[in-house]
Amino acid sequence: MRKRFRSNKQSDNVFPIAIDELKQLVQDNFPNNPDLAFSIYHHNGKKMAVFFISYMVENDKIEKYILGPSLTMEKEWSTQTLLNEIPLSVGKTSTSIEDVLYGLLLGKVFIYIEQEKEIIEYILLNKEKRSLEKAETESLVLGPKIAFTESLITNLNIIRWRIRSTDLVLEEIMVGKSIKREVRMIYMKSIANETDVNTMRQRLLDLDVDEVEDSAVLSQYIEDSSSNLFPQFDTTELPDRFTYAITKGKVGLLLENSPSGIIAPASLFSFLESTEDLYMRWQTGSFLRLARFLAMFFSMIVTPTYVAVITYHFEIIPTQLLLSVGESRASVPFPPLIEALLIEFMLELLREAGARLPTKVGQTMGIVGGIVIGQAAVQAGITSNILIIVAAMSSLASFTAPSYLLGTTVRLIRFPLILLSGILGFIGLMFGICLLIIHLLRLTSLGTPYLAPLYPLSLQDFNNVFYRLPFNMENNRAKFNRPKDLVRYSAKEARKKQDIDE
Repeated sequence: MRKRFRSNKQSDNVFPIAIDELKQLVQDNFPNNPDLAFSIYHHNGKKMAVFFISYMVENDKIEKYILGPSLTMEKEWSTQTLLNEIPLSVGKTSTSIEDVLYGLLLGKVFIYIEQEKEIIEYILLNKEKRSLEKAETESLVLGPKIAFTESLITNLNIIRWRIRSTDLVLEEIMVGKSIKREVRMIYMKSIANETDVNTMRQRLLDLDVDEVEDSAVLSQYIEDSSSNLFPQFDTTELPDRFTYAITKGKVGLLLENSPSGIIAPASLFSFLESTEDLYMRWQTGSFLRLARFLAMFFSMIVTPTYVAVITYHFEIIPTQLLLSVGESRASVPFPPLIEALLIEFMLELLREAGARLPTKVGQTMGIVGGIVIGQAAVQAGITSNILIIVAAMSSLASFTAPSYLLGTTVRLIRFPLILLSGILGFIGLMFGICLLIIHLLRLTSLGTPYLAPLYPLSLQDFNNVFYRLPFNMENNRAKFNRPKDLVRYSAKEARKKQDIDE
């Protein structure tokens, strides 16, 4: 709901009104605001008011396109005459004082002729924005390098530039009560599932919060269940990944002042996809996807497996390796459980410190700090060198996920699995994995099962998730996204290759 401004009349429509009363009304709603500019002009016995917030508008355009033509025109001032004479194409009229007062916060300039029934408004917002840059958290070797910015208009231009289709819908929704922000819901009208679109629209309209700081915060407000550990909506700063999801039948959200977009519905496996897979040969893309899946599973269980084996199941270790393990742990005073938790916590501290420090210093901290502290810990007998290797491999594997949110979730899951492995061995590890699978089976994203297409099983959609096929064989969209139009193109026509001499 929009914040209600104070009005001196019961009705929201106060026009026609004397300019002095209008000035007092505006100043009452913006007290102690020295940037509020309210100027009164006279022409042929009529009074005209021009008012705006100075730092939010382009003042040179006001002088050139509004005041210049208005003060020099020979015709008598009226609302329609000014609309015809002012050389700006974005002018419109309003009769709501609430819209006028709120429009000042959006960078609008208002012109009012005394005792007219309507007020004229122009959008001359002075936008401060940074230029297009490379993505920071989702770097690519192949493909487009530009990332979203905090300017919603710039982001929408990028989307329009990549999807040049009249089928593309950019629906505007305002969220936040005290601080309103514009959200654009983006989808392909002939492809996106209507239930997904309606559900997303309803969740945004029902959102009852003072403000939404960022798209990452917005996704937590509108996701299916905010108490779950796994992210249910994918966020990305890459326009190509965003538009690729839109053309597959998903729904996207862009928030004003946020440099990332939201993609829904999302499955667990969509967080491991990268558009870079499309830019490589299909064999290489398939290999990299499978490698990421294995790396995430490996990152989650390798340290708990080490703890379980060393604590309870050392008989499964080959004899030569067992001797090495025994030698490395001979001087370690802690049990494997405490040792593993200590090392994992130390790695988390190094990772967090590297992320918060400046780029060059952070890289040095991560590399040098890990080597120095790890070597010192082994020599001091605090930990074994084998656990250092295991923890380092686990940490490296967690960075293979294109999504930072999923990588963070996997690192967090590792700690309870280590505890269960240290207490109950392999039984505890399997118990933790079973609980995790049950949890994932219950999750949904915008009503879509979180483990689709693995559950419910859809073998024909595996090529959209686990591996890639040649483009001439990927003629259908994924069924688990429930698109209106399942067929992308004719597979028979795509396989035809006719040379110029045939």
